[in-house]
Amino acid sequence: MTRISLEGFAGKFAADDDPWRTFFSRDEAVKRAAILHGLGPGPLGRVLELGSGNGSNSRAMAPRVRRLDATEGTQEGTRLTARAVAAWPSARTIRLALPASFPQPNYDAIVIAELLYYLPAAAMADVAHHVAQALRPGGRLVLAHHRIDFYDFAQHAARIQRRFLHLTGAQWRVRTVRRRRKWEVIVAVRVGR
Repeated sequence: MTRISLEGFAGKFAADDDPWRTFFSRDEAVKRAAILHGLGPGPLGRVLELGSGNGSNSRAMAPRVRRLDATEGTQEGTRLTARAVAAWPSARTIRLALPASFPQPNYDAIVIAELLYYLPAAAMADVAHHVAQALRPGGRLVLAHHRIDFYDFAQHAARIQRRFLHLTGAQWRVRTVRRRRKWEVIVAVRVGR
């Protein structure tokens, strides 16, 4: 595997607003529905999305939240996400290259989709630490990731979500929302502090 850089992602978004067909793919729509199901019926309070890409998940979440901070590491992805959520004043897009401190100190829910295996192990551990600090007790962490490897990952996909939860050092009640051969969506509810 040869890890894709932020510049690589920027190039993909500059060349194509939807390089993975996340807005139109049936499989992506099923995954997005599982993410929304994992978040719960709403309305939700403060929600953080890490690695929003082109905003396809952000646009689906925005109508259900009181405040959405959709973060993306590339300027191109941040622009695309801003366009995707422009109709919802409660949603804001923030350029945030991980690992980094989060825009706000506390969130009711955090969504991380298709991101963890692109981070080197040390960066993933740092993000896990920030998640543990920012997610309130009883808050929901929704993780949606592939179960199979792709050529541009920094880490193997197998059990990446469980490894991430372990790195937080927090206690979780974990439930699988939807699992397919290639991907899985789980929701982890924070237990205590």
